[in-house]
Amino acid sequence: MMEVDVNPKACPLADGHLTKKLLDLVQQSCNYKQLQKGANEATKTLNRGISGFTVMAADAEPLEIILHLPLLCEDKNVPYIFVHSKQASGRACGVSRPAITCSVTIKEGSQLKQQTQSIQQSVERLLV
Repeated sequence: MMEVDVNPKACPLADGHLTKKLLDLVQQSCNYKQLQKGANEATKTLNRGISGFTVMAADAEPLEIILHLPLLCEDKNVPYIFVHSKQASGRACGVSRPAITCSVTIKEGSQLKQQTQSIQQSVERLLV
C-alpha cells in the first residue's frame, strides 16, 4: 500500500494500530446499526448530540468538504480522528464506495460502550 501525503490539516491522525482499532469498531457499530456514514449524516449526529466519535478520511478530496466537522466536534465535545484511507473507511462502514466520514452513535445499553469509551480516550490523548 502506498503512503499518501497527508494533508497537514488532517490532525489528529491515527497511527496503524489505532486505525485498526477504530475501523474494527466502525465495522461493529455498523452491525449494531450504530453508524452514520457520510459528511451530512455525521453532521446530523453531532447536531443531535448522539455522536460518540467521528472518523474522517485524511485523503478526502478536497479535504475542505469535511473540515467543518472538527470544529463542530470541538463545540459538542465529541472526539474526532482522521484515518489515512477513505477506501479502508468505506470497507469498515460496510459500503463498496469510499467513505470520507462516519460517526459512531451512542445508544443506551449498547454492547459497544466499553470499546467506544476506550477509543474516545485514545483519541483524546492525541488531541492534548
